Amino acid sequence: MKLKLTLPIAVFLTLLTVALCTGSQLFLLLSILILLILAGAVVAVLWASATLEVEGVLSGETVRRGDDVVLSLRVRHRGLIPVAPLLLELSDPVGNRDRDVRLKNMPHRLQSMKLPIHASHVGVFSVGLHSCTVEDLLGLVQRRIVLRKTAFELVVLPQTFDVEPLKLAPGDPGSELMSRATEDLNAPSDIRSYQPGDAMKKIHWKLSMRKRELVVRKFDEPILQDVLVLMDCSPPPSWGHARAGADIRDAMLETAASIVTSQTVTDHQIRMPLPGKHPVDVDKSMGLPIAMDYLTRVEFSETDRFERVLSMESSRLRKVGCVVIISARLNIPMVDIMIRMHRAGPNIRLYLVTFAPDDENVLPLIARLREAGLEVSYVTPDT
Repeated sequence: MKLKLTLPIAVFLTLLTVALCTGSQLFLLLSILILLILAGAVVAVLWASATLEVEGVLSGETVRRGDDVVLSLRVRHRGLIPVAPLLLELSDPVGNRDRDVRLKNMPHRLQSMKLPIHASHVGVFSVGLHSCTVEDLLGLVQRRIVLRKTAFELVVLPQTFDVEPLKLAPGDPGSELMSRATEDLNAPSDIRSYQPGDAMKKIHWKLSMRKRELVVRKFDEPILQDVLVLMDCSPPPSWGHARAGADIRDAMLETAASIVTSQTVTDHQIRMPLPGKHPVDVDKSMGLPIAMDYLTRVEFSETDRFERVLSMESSRLRKVGCVVIISARLNIPMVDIMIRMHRAGPNIRLYLVTFAPDDENVLPLIARLREAGLEVSYVTPDT
């Protein structure tokens, strides 16, 4: 409880001193009146705080970026001594700032309100009513009550958009060769007994004559190449305005989400390492909802430069047919590493997230990538 009693106590002591020195009953009554006002303020705030009732309901706890949710609040107190209108302290995902709402002073009456909350950025946010401040009419006594049951976790998932189908490196067997795997007579891996329905060309005639029973060749099925998604999880560059970082993060996460979503309908495995304070490897086997949740919780807290991440992953490309790189920055070391990765076999597609696709410092790097056979696409963040 916060007390602003410096001035009233000074006035009380002054009046009391004058009353005792002069014997004036008027000054004595005034000092007693001030003391009663102070006592009444303390009682009013404590009474209203003790009888405060707050209920809150959030219309949804998981939404897509750009959607709205509604916070429904019901507030009342049963204090009989008037207090100032209650001050509610709420938080929402808009810039992650708190906002205050002042209620009307209506003791004993239930006050209801519905507050819209706009999910403007991807992430996990604490929204709702976090505290309520009760103070007397003169602002002398103030008490802040922290509320637990009216604060909610809002998960804002990334939106997705259509992306061009990924092109895997030449020599990718693909689904067509997978279906013809058992017809490839050049890579037998084992033998087994003949079963009705086996093709005649699979019969190992020499071994069948030796064993005096029909045996057929078994063949290895070709392995589909993987898709590797590498996203720069370090803090994004600053563009001179407060929300640029959040807009860039949204664009990067939604690009990654779109790539993962597009690959769920293919036969290729996908792997997406997400470094940072809580590193995790996202893959296709965990399912799309879990992958989206991991993406939503990316903190962009990686301290290593993205060039180092690219260099580490470039040594693990044996089964990779395509590498998708998502970054908000581009420099010469990154270009060199990407070209080396492409020469090692897989196709490379770069998604460059930027507000200035015509930046003169970046255009020569883009031209060099395209000359080396890499795909480059621009993603402009929503503002």
